[in-house]
Amino acid sequence: MNAVTIQLSIIVGYLLLALAVGLVAYRLTDRTAEDFYLASRTLGTVVLLFTTFATLLSAFTFFAGPNVAYAQGPEWILVMGLMDGIIFAILWYVIGYKQWLLGQRYGYVTLGEMLGDRFGSPYLRGLVAGVSLLWLFPYVMLQQVGAGTALEALTEGAISYAAGAGLITAFMILYVVAAGMRGIAWTDTLQGVFMLVTTWVALLWVLSAVGGPGAATEALASNPDTAGFLSLGSDYYTVNWILSTAITIGFGVAMFPQVNQRFFAAGSKTVLKRTFALWPVLCVLLFVPSFMLGAWAAGLAVAVPEGANVLPLVLAEYTPTWFAALVIAGAMAAMMSSSDSMLLSGSSYFTRDLYRPFVERDLSDRREDLIARGGVVLFATAAFLGSLLRPAGLFELGEAAFSGFAQLALPVLLALYWRSITRAGITAGILASQGFYLSSLFLAVVPGSYAGWTAGIVGMGLGLVVTVAVSLVTSPAAEERRAIYFDRLGAD
Repeated sequence: MNAVTIQLSIIVGYLLLALAVGLVAYRLTDRTAEDFYLASRTLGTVVLLFTTFATLLSAFTFFAGPNVAYAQGPEWILVMGLMDGIIFAILWYVIGYKQWLLGQRYGYVTLGEMLGDRFGSPYLRGLVAGVSLLWLFPYVMLQQVGAGTALEALTEGAISYAAGAGLITAFMILYVVAAGMRGIAWTDTLQGVFMLVTTWVALLWVLSAVGGPGAATEALASNPDTAGFLSLGSDYYTVNWILSTAITIGFGVAMFPQVNQRFFAAGSKTVLKRTFALWPVLCVLLFVPSFMLGAWAAGLAVAVPEGANVLPLVLAEYTPTWFAALVIAGAMAAMMSSSDSMLLSGSSYFTRDLYRPFVERDLSDRREDLIARGGVVLFATAAFLGSLLRPAGLFELGEAAFSGFAQLALPVLLALYWRSITRAGITAGILASQGFYLSSLFLAVVPGSYAGWTAGIVGMGLGLVVTVAVSLVTSPAAEERRAIYFDRLGAD
């Protein structure tokens, strides 16, 4: 059996296993929108922790992250492995717990529902959904771009980029449409454990082949091009850049639809407390080995062609064919576990926050369930077609999505905790920060950096100032329900 056949057998076999888990979950799924989107709000600690973990560990983690560490050094671990783990854990409690309480009381399924009810505005609800779908689209594409490039590199072109991206898209559609949140949560748990184990085994295998961590680090130090990787600070890893990136990614994660909805899905307050406490530990356990593999590869003279991903090439160089395929299957699992949740959440935002308020108000549960499953197919197909254009690199796509979602975070935080915020204030804040950040991406006249601070962090500050200022000079609309976020909500 040749190498390509072995690789394909392992990868397809793993994808079929994930599909089988999803189909088992389908048999236990109620045909209601709440069960499809939130597994009837019954997720326990292990499943909630790993489904959130696997949902975030995407092509950005397995390919873009090691690529940055390969090119610029391992300080990327400080941003994604440590700072973001802590920032998101804090936000999980500050935002997530309040959302969970509100979801228990009022039955909210989406962030747009929660805000639209508080401010008495279907248009605000639609705005939040529209912004979320805008940034969700490139992040789904990122997974398909990652899958296509990984399979193309692993099989040395035997599987084309388009075929690899199409393969993962087809499997995602199959089990998301069939299983909903319950199936996704189960497969995410399987995939999260699988990713964690294979990444550490990959690290130990490569280090064993090169003589251990000391030898790998010495190779970095003796190479004039990478000697600076062993000291903190560089022209790339400036303090301003590190803080900007860590903050926008951490706050952006809290606003990702597939993450934010999991705040509503926890089975109890205890589940939430345990999961956010364990979150930073999981981040360190995964990001350290994957990013260090990328950094050490720079000193090991692994040839990485322009635009290629370093991780598959390191594995191909130092591990057997079957194991390299197994780790890439883990990376594919990461991409699937991100994309499946994104497709489900994107479908819920479209169905509940755009279709229901503006097209068909009297939507039955059964009909909403059917529309949601159809929305998954349409969204995945559109993202796949977009991925064929290869619009940008993995890091650029991921960074744009994180920073775009981060623009929502501070207005939402104010809405949850500041009684004086008004409908006009939160609407103006969202529009101002989104308009500014989009302009920084597409208009040359708006810089992408300000004295080393990224446009993403500047946009967040602008949104905060506008939200507060407009709220202070406007009166609440008659339809606003100002008390519902501050009534005694209870707990378990």
